Amino acid sequence: MSDLAKLCTCLMPAAAALAGALAFTPVAQGQTVFVSNEKGNSITVIDAATREVTNTIPVGERPRGIALSTDNRHLYICASDSDHIEVLDTESLEMIGTLPSGPDPELMTIAPDGKRLYVANEDDNLVTVIDLETGDVLNEVQVGVEPEGMGVSPDGKIIVNTSETTNMAHFIDAESFEIVANVLVDQRPRYAQFTADGEEVWVSSEIGGTVSVIDAATKEIKHKISFSVPGLQKEALQPVGIAIASDRSRAFVALGPANRVAVINAETYEVEDYLLVGQRVWQLAFTPDESQLYATNGVSNDVSVIDVAALKTLVSIPVGSFPWGVAIKP
Repeated sequence: MSDLAKLCTCLMPAAAALAGALAFTPVAQGQTVFVSNEKGNSITVIDAATREVTNTIPVGERPRGIALSTDNRHLYICASDSDHIEVLDTESLEMIGTLPSGPDPELMTIAPDGKRLYVANEDDNLVTVIDLETGDVLNEVQVGVEPEGMGVSPDGKIIVNTSETTNMAHFIDAESFEIVANVLVDQRPRYAQFTADGEEVWVSSEIGGTVSVIDAATKEIKHKISFSVPGLQKEALQPVGIAIASDRSRAFVALGPANRVAVINAETYEVEDYLLVGQRVWQLAFTPDESQLYATNGVSNDVSVIDVAALKTLVSIPVGSFPWGVAIKP
């Protein structure tokens, strides 16, 4: 055998191992990340494969919550100080219209069938229900003071809104638009997230420093999760955004000025780790395969990309001024 042949033979196992490793490395090809910049009045567009900013789109005043339509064709944007919802075409990246809301829309969620948009309007204590086919307001639901968080059950039958000042999670029937339960949680609830099986609703309380796990059937709190990071005062641990894996193996919670994302066993509710990210981490979003998690960091003006399997922060990507919301298109 020639020396060249011997060299090729030696290299083949290593090459095969490398190819195998690459085959199982998640690649975010074709995925687009949208980030709202609260003080920049813009949407940053990121190519998830290259992790490079590809566009910055001017929008209305103080964009915060953003959400993709179920077919991913439209990005809905809460232009809070413009008092309406803006609609961005995710292919052309052009604004194609607005939708009505109450004053200061902050967060929203879309019905699983894609037909309705539920919007929390912070300044008038209302949840606005919008028909996405006609663009009309179907109903307005009176809730507590300073509504913010919005969640919807996987079957679309129940909407959950959190009111920051009333310190409640309001359970709303999606057909009658009647409040069927009010659950008292800790101070300043900011976010509501159903588990994929619809059995639980997780509500973060920013000033209270906890996440309440609510039984969706009984409407009772079954567990409260608290946080502790050596060297940080309790007041710095301010839970806001929540992302729960679809298999309920883990949940992630953004801890605001603590500059960390908490990693939680979603079955035992034990906090397993804290991942260091940028300054004032706010909202979270999984990539479609849940292999990566994007976190918006409002004060450091960047987003952090977390490897979910390795529980490691991979990179930070500079965006606009005070990034707030994040949504990822497949």
